[in-house]
Amino acid sequence: MRVTPGISIAWHFTTKFDGIWEFLQVDTTDILFICGGAFHGLEKLIERRLRSQRVGFGAALHSRYDQSLGELLTHVQPEDLLQFGLIPELVGRLPIVATLEELTEDDFIRILTTPKNALVRQYQQYFALEKVTLTVTDGALRAIAQAALRLKTGARGLRAILEELLLDTMYDLPSRTDVRECTVTEDDVKAVTERQQAVLLYKQAS
Repeated sequence: MRVTPGISIAWHFTTKFDGIWEFLQVDTTDILFICGGAFHGLEKLIERRLRSQRVGFGAALHSRYDQSLGELLTHVQPEDLLQFGLIPELVGRLPIVATLEELTEDDFIRILTTPKNALVRQYQQYFALEKVTLTVTDGALRAIAQAALRLKTGARGLRAILEELLLDTMYDLPSRTDVRECTVTEDDVKAVTERQQAVLLYKQAS
């Protein structure tokens, strides 16, 4: 916390290899400090503050469900962060507060397919090692995204869903020589995420 105002400070540190303590002079004037976190429960403090400001017969009453989580977080004030548990010295050193919108279903689908190391491409590469082509239908992608939204674990939940969906097939493929293609459909995803049923995807292989 001492380094955030933009000063020159001496760091006193040691390495785990030689155990020798050294000093390193660091000028933090041109260093941008970005602090982030999930702040679970902060939205309740914001909602409580906003609700207390609406009094009288003409006041409009809104509940948490009238706004998305992202919209509610845009109303955050330093007093909310203090009530959440951050110390005043830290809040005072971070003058700009920015919030992020919640991921949507379309965002999850782009995460699955668009990046160079997208999750679907990673699993396609794993299947290619067994000389098997993996295909994920559009309906399956949307069902995976919807399941991730229900889990409320963000983009990290996508890998867990894919792992549960493909694990049995990936373990079984090395012992099979008659499979050349596996297709993931919407029904396969729902069988795993809603009915907790294991599926073997090569049943649709040709």
